[in-house]
Amino acid sequence: MVNYMTEVEIPESRNKIDFGDRVMFLGSCFAENIGVKMSKSHFNVRINPFGKMYNPMTVSMACKRMLNPVRFGEKDLFFHNGLYGSFFHHSSFSKPDMEDCLKNMNESLEIAVKDFHNLSHLIITFGSAYIYCLKENRTIVANCHKRPETDFLRERISVDQITKEWSERIPDLLKINPALKLIFTVSPIRHFRDGGHNNQVSKATLMLSEQILMEMYPENVSYFPVYEIMMDELRDYRFYAEDMIHPSSLAINHIWERFCKTYMTGDTRYLVNEINGLNKSLNHRVLNNCSKEYKIFLKQTLSKIERLKEKNPYICLVKDETEIKNKIDEFENKQR
Repeated sequence: MVNYMTEVEIPESRNKIDFGDRVMFLGSCFAENIGVKMSKSHFNVRINPFGKMYNPMTVSMACKRMLNPVRFGEKDLFFHNGLYGSFFHHSSFSKPDMEDCLKNMNESLEIAVKDFHNLSHLIITFGSAYIYCLKENRTIVANCHKRPETDFLRERISVDQITKEWSERIPDLLKINPALKLIFTVSPIRHFRDGGHNNQVSKATLMLSEQILMEMYPENVSYFPVYEIMMDELRDYRFYAEDMIHPSSLAINHIWERFCKTYMTGDTRYLVNEINGLNKSLNHRVLNNCSKEYKIFLKQTLSKIERLKEKNPYICLVKDETEIKNKIDEFENKQR
């Protein structure tokens, strides 16, 4: 059989991820793509508690905030275009009411801090080596919130700057959690506003930095080649979304499968497939929700959940079980 794909070799990791582990994703929107996949598979996952972040410095700042939590207050906010926001957060946290904004930010911080000290894996995706700093005080921002470009200074940070920042941060993380495993990746989403060449220089800067950190902390730091998979295995425009820059759902599914094969045992992957089958049943649309066939379908789905719970008591399926039981009650009420 002819192989029409140049496959990126990825050694199977010794640091497996299982359903009993606590995992946090930090970084660009691609971190969220894989994080959501894990969450839907019922892993214990926390995704970007400050929203999407793109450069290594702001991701490091997020780690520092969780290591030394300080609640956000009015002084941390700005008001722009009718919304209160924070340069420490993505715009998804912005609100028209200041109290709502702070409540949302501080609740997310509080939940993240509880998880952060008990993580088994921290998965970090750097998107760009370019940073934006506020002109008034040189503070590096996580997001510009569509403010005028004249408010910021923009520069590309160096390999030395990134490795210095993270060679300070990683020991802090390992001090509170010596068994923590960090998985670094580089986002496959290209920043073409910088031009093709500058995008490649930016990505190369991130890769070199992550390689150095992996060599500095070989027992705790590893690298997963998301960017390389996208560029080599999936070098065809059918693997891109309509903007021809972001990966398509087909590409995300392929990278997810490579991730599972690298970081999960065969038993865990089998269970992931079972849960995916359950998710399909839960999302199944029916034409007639008053038919006997629909009731049989609901009962079969409930049986699947009960079998999964019995075999795997550490997986939380309460929400799914409640949803199906409510549908069965609703069906039986209609029949009365």
